[in-house]
Amino acid sequence: MIRDCPDGRHGMVIVAGHLLVDPAERASYLRGCEEVVRLARDADGCLDFALSPDLLDPGRINVHERWSSRGALEAFRGSGPSEEQGAALVGASVSEYEVSG
Repeated sequence: MIRDCPDGRHGMVIVAGHLLVDPAERASYLRGCEEVVRLARDADGCLDFALSPDLLDPGRINVHERWSSRGALEAFRGSGPSEEQGAALVGASVSEYEVSG
């Protein structure tokens, strides 16, 4: 379930960018991320979480996350991707942006 931010006073964190994998492995990589997406969307403070195949680059996976706070993001993130997921990456460019209102 995706929830709206409860009020505009709390800082929000947006995570955006892309991952690069072998084009032949992209579908498998994304299937392996289904549980992570499900867990993220159920996590306290998750406003949105999506990993999606790029329409033009067959090896690119777009990343979009919105969190109600840095604490919520860090509580969910823990140790990051599994060793298997990390090994499948051939590149990445992901940034975090803090938005205050």
